[in-house]
Amino acid sequence: MTSLREDAHARAAEIAELRHSIHREPEQGLQLPRTQDKVLAALDGLPLEVSTGQTLTSVTAVLRGARRGPTVLLRGDMDALPVTERSGVPYTSQVDGTMHACGHDLHTAMLAGAARLLCDRRDELAGNVIFMFQPGEEGYGGARFMISEGVLDAAGERPIAAYALHVLSAEVAGGAFTSRGGPMLAASDALDITVHGRGGHGSQPYRSADPIPAACEIVNALQTMVTRRFDVFDPVVITVGSIHAGTARNVIPDDAVIAATVRTFSPQNRAAVRDAAVTLARDIAAAHGLTADAEFNGGYPVTVNDGAEVARAEQVIAATLGEGRYVPAVNPEPGSEDFSYVLEQVPGAFVFLGACPEGVDPETAPSNHSAEAVFDDAVLADGTALYAALALARLG
Repeated sequence: MTSLREDAHARAAEIAELRHSIHREPEQGLQLPRTQDKVLAALDGLPLEVSTGQTLTSVTAVLRGARRGPTVLLRGDMDALPVTERSGVPYTSQVDGTMHACGHDLHTAMLAGAARLLCDRRDELAGNVIFMFQPGEEGYGGARFMISEGVLDAAGERPIAAYALHVLSAEVAGGAFTSRGGPMLAASDALDITVHGRGGHGSQPYRSADPIPAACEIVNALQTMVTRRFDVFDPVVITVGSIHAGTARNVIPDDAVIAATVRTFSPQNRAAVRDAAVTLARDIAAAHGLTADAEFNGGYPVTVNDGAEVARAEQVIAATLGEGRYVPAVNPEPGSEDFSYVLEQVPGAFVFLGACPEGVDPETAPSNHSAEAVFDDAVLADGTALYAALALARLG
């Protein structure tokens, strides 16, 4: 029998065709009807138990092996970003202001391809495989919705392992895989602060209560707090991406609004920075004779890989695709992922796959989320083979 990799490469053209079709018609958020239809068409005729989401356009497919055994979950996200594409690829987005700038079109196509490979090897499976086609990864918490609708129990029992692949258009050489045990990606949360003052004429600040100096002090104090109250080896990142106040140079406004993103790599620091940042903002405002509303709005948790599953993935990569294809990640990535919700309940591994085109320097290539990001079709077959090989290895 031919190998998984050989079979995946034999199907490379159809996997790429599905990827291009999804790329040309990208959709954002939790409702992706055209993408869902493409996935359902790709799975049609396979011996799968297929169901769709109730509150989102997810697709869940279950493959039951020829012999009884445990369950493994494979995840592929399907949604795009609010980006106007400038990549120049021939299958460029036909939807204004929307682009698959993070490579989810590759994930979806590879997972559909893996479903076909595993259906062909159903007799080798001692257990079940759940294929999780997920909308709404880009800030919508689609994984959380799918969990609430029962994706983890779709085969009748909880998975013993869960795996996800994610392509990178930069940083990692094309065709290379990387991951690490423990924290793999950061938690992502929002910090929203409104400093309340009392407006007035800019020439007479003493007759007003100016919120702008207090807001500026809060921005600086947040950075000092990070460096003085948190362990440098358990990082915290606070970036103020937006600060708004006032309408004219000679008018003191009533309010100043600060919006920040907060990244942490441990549940302990996530909880600590929430309390510290909110208290700091309120206390600085009070020191100026003002008040502040400060809210820490939770986003995605830390994505924590299981060390044993990462070690298994490294072995499977070598056995399926050859030695030298896996490069251990030294540090976690400061981005975030809602596969974290799955890994909170199931041990597993989130693995990056370099998709930087041949001849392009990964250090200078446009990165994920860039309007110019390009993901190489050449990695599709190997990614497909790895998805399938991870399930086979775990159910062997």
